[in-house]
Formats: sequence, structure tokens, C-alpha cells
Amino acid sequence: MARSIKKGPFVDEKLMEKVKKGGGAVIKTWSRRSTIVPEMIGVVFAVHNGKEFITVRPNEDMVGHKLGEFSPTTKFHRHGGKMQKDLETKQAPVKK
Repeated sequence: MARSIKKGPFVDEKLMEKVKKGGGAVIKTWSRRSTIVPEMIGVVFAVHNGKEFITVRPNEDMVGHKLGEFSPTTKFHRHGGKMQKDLETKQAPVKK
């Protein structure tokens, strides 16, 4: 469910203060729930994904989305099974 227009987008207050302060440094944040607003374009964020910080550089297309959407929390390894194994052996380069 979307947030009401009357309230506006949620942005953590401390995060917004750091954005307005500027300085050109990378801003570390744990606030994955903050919405990207136009003032954040061009600022580099290091968003925590639970284990490490992922670099996020917001652009115009990201406005309205959450910071956490661009910092995945899980790492995809591969699907298992016989078909996957066959595909990988076909794609493997032949060594001489």
C-alpha cells in the first residue's frame, strides 16, 4: 500500500541532513526504507544489506523507489538439477 500524498515520501531525517550538508563523501546508511528524492541525485550512498555496504548512485530513474531496492540482501548462486549441470558442461571452454 502506498503512502498518502498528504504525508509525502518517507526519508530518514538524519539521512536528509547528510545529503543537504554534502561534502562529496560517500554517505553510509542503514536506512533501506528511505525513499529516493530528487535532492539525492548525484550523491553516493553505501547502503547496508545485512552483511556489507553496497554502493548506490541514484539517478533520475530511481526517484520514488527505496534505497533498499538497489542493495540486494541475498546472493543468487544458481538453480540446481540435471538440466543446469548439462548446460554448464556445454558452456565450459575446452582446455588443450
